[in-house]
Amino acid sequence: MRSTYRVLAFLVAACVAVQAAAIAMGFFGIIHEMEDGGAITSSYDWEGNLGVMIHRYNGSLIALLVIALLVVSFFTRAPGAVRWAAALFGLVLLQFALLFPAFAVGPTWGGLHGLNALLILGTALQAGRRITRVQSDERVLDTAPV
Repeated sequence: MRSTYRVLAFLVAACVAVQAAAIAMGFFGIIHEMEDGGAITSSYDWEGNLGVMIHRYNGSLIALLVIALLVVSFFTRAPGAVRWAAALFGLVLLQFALLFPAFAVGPTWGGLHGLNALLILGTALQAGRRITRVQSDERVLDTAPV
C-alpha cells in the first residue's frame, strides 16, 4: 500500500506541473490569437484552446487522484500518511472553491488559485517523500545486525 500511496502522491505532483504548463499554453495561445487580429469576447471558443481544455480536465483528474490517495492512506501503515493525504484533500477542495470567485469577482482570486496550486504541489511531493523515507528507514532497520 505504501508504494501505491507514493505513486499517487507523485502523480498528483506531476499533474499539477501539467496544469501549470497547460494554463500557460492556453494563455499564450490567447495572446497569439490576439496578435493575429483576433478578439477575445464572451463568445470565445474556449474548447478550441487546447491549453485551457487540458487544464480543465486535468484538474478533475487531480481531484480523483487525491480522493484515491485519501482512501489508500487509511490502509497505509505509515506515520502521517492520513494527515498528509487529508491536507492535500483540503487544499484541492480550496482550489475548486477559489474558482468561483476568480470568475465572478475578479482575477485576484485567480492569483490565489495559482498560489494554492503551489501548496498542492509541495504537499503532494512531501507526502510522497515521507513514505519513501519511511520505507528506506525500515529497510535499514531490517538489514541492521542484531
